[in-house]
Amino acid sequence: MSIPVLLAVTGAPWEADVVRRAEQASGLRVVRRCVDIADVMAAAASGQARAVLIADALARLSSDAVAALHSRGLVVLALVDPLETGAPFGAEDRLARMGIERILPADVSPADLGRAVADAVESGPPVASSHFAGGFVPLTPEDAANPKPPAFPQGTGRLVAVWGPTGAPGRTTVAVNLATELSLRRVPTLLADADVYGGTVAQMLGMLDETSGLAAAARSASNGSLDTVMLARHSREVNPHLLVLSGLNRADRWTELRPAAIESIWATARTLAPLTIVDAGFCIETDEEISFDSLAPRRNGATVATLEEADEVIVVGTADPVGLTRLIRAVHEVRAVVPSVGVRVVVNRLRSGALGSSPADAATAALRQYAGIDRAVLLPYDLGATDAAMAHGRSLADAAKSSKLRKAFQQLAAEVAEAFHTVPA
Repeated sequence: MSIPVLLAVTGAPWEADVVRRAEQASGLRVVRRCVDIADVMAAAASGQARAVLIADALARLSSDAVAALHSRGLVVLALVDPLETGAPFGAEDRLARMGIERILPADVSPADLGRAVADAVESGPPVASSHFAGGFVPLTPEDAANPKPPAFPQGTGRLVAVWGPTGAPGRTTVAVNLATELSLRRVPTLLADADVYGGTVAQMLGMLDETSGLAAAARSASNGSLDTVMLARHSREVNPHLLVLSGLNRADRWTELRPAAIESIWATARTLAPLTIVDAGFCIETDEEISFDSLAPRRNGATVATLEEADEVIVVGTADPVGLTRLIRAVHEVRAVVPSVGVRVVVNRLRSGALGSSPADAATAALRQYAGIDRAVLLPYDLGATDAAMAHGRSLADAAKSSKLRKAFQQLAAEVAEAFHTVPA
């Protein structure tokens, strides 16, 4: 039985030859020739094909489109100019970063084309994976011929999402100071602001945020040009072991952070740093009313994608009756969305008064009884330290290095580094 295939090579100089070879290939049946990516998506939605052959220069081809095709169960194969095959950092690398699983030269024989499509359909859409290459020393074309040993052992970079319920429980404060303390332990760390409702990481660190590093990285991911070099360029260096990927400075820009691009960014981040700390937005509703349309933008898609990609989620709540109630519900919510991820609970602004004379015991008991959390990280309420850090646009390590709150973050960083077996540089 022949495999139904969509062909989208309009405008390529070798279009006629590819069409002829596809029609001659044994086991293939071209059901439609598409003129652009919108035409491809419309044909894919009709369910009439199982594979798509795409020219490398097809207009508006992006990682979002590839992800949407994969979600419909189609495999995507790309055809590139034979003169460009094998070129380092060329079209093949760009297409691979978009998530395209098979890349063939445009002069491929009909027999090889048929086999490649059949193998791809049998394997199904790919599962992306990435590996840590070491420190903030991304490979450049100049270094490709003489690679240096990585600064860290080969392995998989880790992603930690800092998340919490509504009510400003201190997610950004935790993310910024955790990343800072990890970097001071000489652990190369990437801090990313992925709050789609308006990030404040850049402001807390005293950076001008006219340009969003994360939005720029998302654009690069969408067109397939994102690699470790590009991601490092989109980031800002705070100290030799800390890079910051600034977030959206306006909430109405949330459409720039599509889930497919976010997933690509985090995959690339795993090759750039052993630890990536992400400040995520509070809302994880999945917009069920429009979920039937895989291309429709989703306000909370970036947050959900971040939680799904994370190796650990740090859930932050405040130490008062309302905050603890929200925190307990949040723990159950995140377990429902990503049941397999590790959860670490942080109780922020711990103080006497709202929880009685023994706030630590009260918070611990409530979490154990209602959320099944036996141990939580307790951060003391230190308004003077946080005010000093905010006023100077610095972390606690710079503005209040002897404060009790800073020491609590040092302990949290030590636990996170130990949990992921991170080796100092």
